[in-house]
Amino acid sequence: MFEVKATDKSTKARLGRLTTGHGLIETPAFMPVGTQGSVKAVSSRELRELNTQIVLGNTYHLLGWANSD
Repeated sequence: MFEVKATDKSTKARLGRLTTGHGLIETPAFMPVGTQGSVKAVSSRELRELNTQIVLGNTYHLLGWANSD
């Protein structure tokens, strides 16, 4: 569920909260994308330092990678 907490009238930007089964994500948020099972160009340490709340994963890529044997 996405809840809008505030909206800027001039830019229509929104401040909100996304509720998932794994927890809350405050928006706007930096959401790195993991392809083929990992985030490229950003280390795990950097993700922690950036207080990353979510990593998006392309499950289509993961399915193909897991069945490559």
